[in-house]
Amino acid sequence: MSVLQIKKLRESARIPYRATAGAAGMDLYACLDAPMTIAPGQRVMVPTGIAIALESSAYCAFLYARSGLAAKHGIAPANCVGVIDSDYRGEVCAVLYNSSDEPFIVADGERIAQLIVAPVDQPIIEVVDELSDTARGTGGFGSTGL
Repeated sequence: MSVLQIKKLRESARIPYRATAGAAGMDLYACLDAPMTIAPGQRVMVPTGIAIALESSAYCAFLYARSGLAAKHGIAPANCVGVIDSDYRGEVCAVLYNSSDEPFIVADGERIAQLIVAPVDQPIIEVVDELSDTARGTGGFGSTGL
């Protein structure tokens, strides 16, 4: 099991929390001085008030959408999945996008995203003239059916 070090950058910041023992993600919380409105079609950077240190370059942290925010309000990370590299020590922020037709207000302490730490392979790159054959071959989008 790896270690995730967390530093509070502001006193009001909340430490990420795993809601259940089986949860893969830890909830990330907005750390705001005042509520923030995300207009329809707008993206905003929402601070969490924390910085993290992953154990090594063998790990990466990913920010994913919270299902409830996405399904009920159209609020999800603007880049689909945020990547936090092992050597980043700045504030963790979530860039959220509002795909709905209604403004959405983010309040201080609101759960805004999920943080998942996962192992990362950093392979050695080998340039080759040919790749091995597979049954699929070069069949692209939709080539395996619906």
